[in-house]
Formats: sequence, structure tokens, C-alpha cells
Amino acid sequence: MAVVDSGAMGGAGVVIVFDFDKTILECDSDNWVVDELGANELFTHLLPTLPRNSLMDRMMVELHSRGKTIRDIEECLKRAPIHPSIISAVKSSAYSFGCDVRILSDANNFFIETILKHHGLLDCFSEILTNPSYIDGEGRLRILPYHDFSSSSHRCNICPPNMCKVIITLPI
Repeated sequence: MAVVDSGAMGGAGVVIVFDFDKTILECDSDNWVVDELGANELFTHLLPTLPRNSLMDRMMVELHSRGKTIRDIEECLKRAPIHPSIISAVKSSAYSFGCDVRILSDANNFFIETILKHHGLLDCFSEILTNPSYIDGEGRLRILPYHDFSSSSHRCNICPPNMCKVIITLPI
């Protein structure tokens, strides 16, 4: 989590930026879905061969081929552990005091929005910066990189190739 006084930078108010996995959520949402839906063996096998973002897209295709539906993924995500104190902190502290609350995460918008809606938190966030996802014509969840790392790299040694949080946060 990062807190920025945007007033000092010409803006108005306080901006609070949360990561999602292992911050708002008590676990990694990718690992949670893969484990809960029984695809951990394939995930572990493919992990050294693909960038994480590409791996999760591949895992969603695999889960679909195993008969797992979008509804199955949603129900799985609703069971992901989130501490009640986090819910309270977002709702009654940051949001109710007028802070601009955002998420910057290497997860994906389907996972994040599903979990936040389930806990009544989605409207507390002014912006969610994450990897895009969509449901294709065959009903499969597809996960795309935030930055197209196949055509150009952001050349950051800190961040994964699909999402440079440094570049994304510079406008704050």
C-alpha cells in the first residue's frame, strides 16, 4: 500500500494505492484459483516456461477444457480469504474519509472485480490498474498483459514484463 498526498503534487487530497494479492486478499489470487480448481500440477509444470501472465491465460484455457465455467471461477474467487479488517479499513477509513483509493496489481480485472463486488468494495475504488481480461465467445476467461511485452519491453528490472508499476504510477 502507498499513500500519496497529491496536494503536494498539485492535486487535491490523499491517494491510497493498494496492491491486491497478499495485501487486500490474504493470498495470491492466481494460485488460489489454480489450487482450488485442481490444476496445480499443470501450473507448477508450466511455471518455469512462461511469463506469469501468459501462464494464467493458458491456465484459464485449460480449466475451460476441463469443464470449469466462468461461474465456477467466480464461486472460487468468492471463497478467497480476505481479512475483515481490510474490508473495514477500505470502507470506513480510507473511502469514507474522502481518500482517492486505487488498486495497482499484477492480477487481472476479472479476479479483482469479482472479489471486490462480493465483499461490497468495488465502488470504494476510483481506479483499478491491472491486467485486462475478457470472456471470449467460447465462454473462456482470457487474461492479457497490461503492457504488450511481446512487441516492446518496458526494460524495468524490478517489475514483471507484462506490467511496470513504476511507469503506471508516475502520473500520480
